[in-house]
Amino acid sequence: MNRERGALETAMGNEVFNGGFEEMDAQAKRDVIKEAVLSGIRHMESIQWKKGCVVGEVVWCPMLTAQYVMTAYMTGQEIPEERKKDFLKHFEAWQLDDGSLGMHAESPGYVFVTTLAYLALRIMGLPPEDKRCSRAKQWIDDHGGVLAIPSWGKAWLAMMNLYSWKGVAAVLPELWLQPDSSPFHPRRMYCHTRMIYLGLSYLYGVKFQISENAFIRKLRGELFSEPFESIDFAAHRYELAATDVFEYPHPILKMAYELCASYDEAHLKPIRRLALDRCLQHIVHHQRESRFAAISPVNGLLNTLALYHAEHPDFEESFRGVDYWSWSDEEEGERFNGAHSHTWDTAFTVQGICEGPYAEEALPFLKGTARYFKNAQMQEEVEHREKYYRDQRRGGFCFSDEHHRWPVSDCTAEAVSAMAHLSDLVPERMLPEPEMLAEAMRFILTRQNPDGGWGSYERRRGGMFLEMFNPSEMFGNCMVEHSYVECTASCIVALRHGLNKFGGFLSSDERRRMERAIVRGTRLLEKTQEREGGWPGFWGVNYVYGTLFGVMGLLAAGVPRRDPRIRRACAWLLSVRLPDGGWGESYRGCVEERYIPHEKSQVIMTSWAIMTLLKAGCYEGENRRVIDEAASLLLSRQREDGSWPKEGVGGVFFNTAMHHYCLYKDEFSIWALSLYAKAMSNE
Repeated sequence: MNRERGALETAMGNEVFNGGFEEMDAQAKRDVIKEAVLSGIRHMESIQWKKGCVVGEVVWCPMLTAQYVMTAYMTGQEIPEERKKDFLKHFEAWQLDDGSLGMHAESPGYVFVTTLAYLALRIMGLPPEDKRCSRAKQWIDDHGGVLAIPSWGKAWLAMMNLYSWKGVAAVLPELWLQPDSSPFHPRRMYCHTRMIYLGLSYLYGVKFQISENAFIRKLRGELFSEPFESIDFAAHRYELAATDVFEYPHPILKMAYELCASYDEAHLKPIRRLALDRCLQHIVHHQRESRFAAISPVNGLLNTLALYHAEHPDFEESFRGVDYWSWSDEEEGERFNGAHSHTWDTAFTVQGICEGPYAEEALPFLKGTARYFKNAQMQEEVEHREKYYRDQRRGGFCFSDEHHRWPVSDCTAEAVSAMAHLSDLVPERMLPEPEMLAEAMRFILTRQNPDGGWGSYERRRGGMFLEMFNPSEMFGNCMVEHSYVECTASCIVALRHGLNKFGGFLSSDERRRMERAIVRGTRLLEKTQEREGGWPGFWGVNYVYGTLFGVMGLLAAGVPRRDPRIRRACAWLLSVRLPDGGWGESYRGCVEERYIPHEKSQVIMTSWAIMTLLKAGCYEGENRRVIDEAASLLLSRQREDGSWPKEGVGGVFFNTAMHHYCLYKDEFSIWALSLYAKAMSNE
C-alpha cells in the first residue's frame, strides 16, 4: 500500500450541507453554521479520552520506528510477531513508488530515512530480494549510497557495526565538563538538540558498537559495493546526500570537528571516564524525571542504548518507556510519533468552542476538559534542576500530558487561555486551585527572552552565533531557543486572559511585571512583522499561521482593530487568497523561508485566515463576501461524522520536519465557524 504524498484527500461532500450557501438567507446560513459547529463538537466528544482531553496523532516519519527496531536488535529485546506485522504495515504505507521513504508525509525520499527503514525491514526478517527491500536499496544506490548518509545516520550505522566511528563527526563527551560559563557548553543549546547530543556524546565516547556476526556481515555486503574492511570511512565523514541536506556544516564547524577528532585519537582515559560519568548521570536524571518517556523518542532511544552499554538497572524501564510515543490504527499499523498533543489539542478545541455562541450546548465536553487541565498541570519542581540545566517546571503544561513532564511556554499559555474561558462556564472547583492558576502565569514569565519574545521549552541560553555550529545537517534553526511569533503571541494572549480572570490571585507587583511583559512582547511582534503585513511562522505552515498569531497577540495587547499594523496584516492575507476561495500554503515555504501557495486551498489554512479576519473585525463590505465564500468551502468539506478531511501538512519544526497535527483540521474549523456564527449573530 502506497501513501499518496502531496495529493490531497478530498472530501466528497457533506450530506448535511449541499451547497448554495452564499444564496441562502441569513437565518438559513445561521442554521447551517450551527449544525456544522455542533456536528464538529459531537465528533470531538466522540474521541474525548476518559481523563477529559482530546488528542490527535502528530505524524512525523518512519525514522522513529526504524530506530526502535534497531535499538531492540542491538540490545537483544524481542519484538513480538504481531507487533512486527504492524510495524511492517507502517513502512509499507510510507514507501513511495520509487522505493524511498521521506522525512514527512509530503517529502521526497531521504537517504537517511530510507536506509534506516531498510535495516529495520531486514532486522524484522524480510529478505533483500523482497520488493520492499530491493526497491529501497536501489533508490539508496541511485542517490549517493550509504556512505553519503547524514551524520545521525552514520552514527546509527556505526552502532550497528555497519560503519566506522572514524567516519562520524566527533561528538565529545568532554564538552559536558566545560564550566557552565562557557559559551560553548551544551547547556546553552536548544533542549531537544541538547538531549539528542547528550546520548550521542556518551555513545561516541565509548564507541558503542554491537559485535560482528553473520547477519551484520551480510548487511555490509548489501549496503556497500566494495569490501567493508577496505573502505576509508574517514574520507566520507562530510559526504552528504543532496536529497537530505538543509544546511551543510559551516567551515568553522568542520574545523572544530577536526580538532575534536584529533583530541579523540589521543584523549586522556581518566578525563574521558569523568566525562562519560557526567553524561550518564545526566541521562539517568533525564530519564527518571520524564518517567522514562524522555523529551522525545529520538533521544529516548539513544539514552536507552547508553544505559544498556553502562549495564545500568534503568535500561529495561527506559526501553519500555519509549512505548509512550507509540500510535496505531488499522490503516497504517503501529509507529512512533515525535510528539503527543493532549494539552495542545484540548486547549485549542476549548477556545474554539467557547469563543462561539454554542458553548452551553457543549458543557459535558467542556467539564471533561476542565478536569483534564486540573490534573495535567505540573505540580512538582524538577529535583536539582540547576545541576541538570532545567528551567522551572512547576505550574507549566506540557505539549502532551502530565506523564511527560517537559512543560512548554505556549502550551501553558493556551491552557491558561482555555481555563479563562472555562471559568465562565464550569464550577470553580473543577479548575486548578487559585495558587496553581497563578503559578501557571508565573511559569509563562520564566520563558520570556531578553528581547521580549518567548521561547518554547526554555528561555534562550546561548548566543545566536551557535547556529553556525548546527551539526544536524537535515534541520535548521535548532541550536538555541529563538523568540517565536507564535509562542510570543500565545503568551501575550494568556497573560491578558489570566490578568482579567485570575489577576486577583497575584500580587500587585506580579501584575505589574506581567503588564510589562505584554508590552515587551508586543514590541517583538511589531519588529518581526514583515513589510507586506504577514508574519512567518516557525511551528506551522507558515505565513498564514504566523499572521494569525501576530494579529491575536497585538489585539490582546490592546492594539485597536483599525491600527495600521492590523489592517496591513489583513490586507496581505486577502491578497494571497486562492482562486477557489480559500487559503493554502505549501510546506516548501518553510524550507525556503518564504510564502509559497499551495495548489489548492487547505481546510487548516482557510480556518486560520477566517479566524484572523474575524478577530480583526473584517466582516464588513467586500470582505463579508470573502469570508462567506471561505466558510462555504469549510462547510463543503465537512464529513458526515463532523470531522474534516486530512489534507496537506500543517505543522513543522526546524524548517524541514513537517508534522500532520491530525486534529488541526477539526479544532480550527470549529473555531473559525464558531467565530463566524458569532459575527453573523451580531448583525
